[in-house]
Amino acid sequence: MTNYIGVDQYGTTYHNLGNHPRKELLKRLYATKAEKMYQDKKNGDTVHTGYIIKGCWITLLEVKPFEVKQ
Repeated sequence: MTNYIGVDQYGTTYHNLGNHPRKELLKRLYATKAEKMYQDKKNGDTVHTGYIIKGCWITLLEVKPFEVKQ
């Protein structure tokens, strides 16, 4: 199971978005539409980084357990 958090342009964080962050963000923000947000990388690639919902630019971050092999 993957878990995500979101951070908007104002620094507001949206924790515990679960496996379906778009669906959960729409629910929390009482919205019905979300546009994909993209970022251009230095190597020329364009990647999907989050969603624009009701004027909030929400960047998604994947939460993973911290594990270091000894």
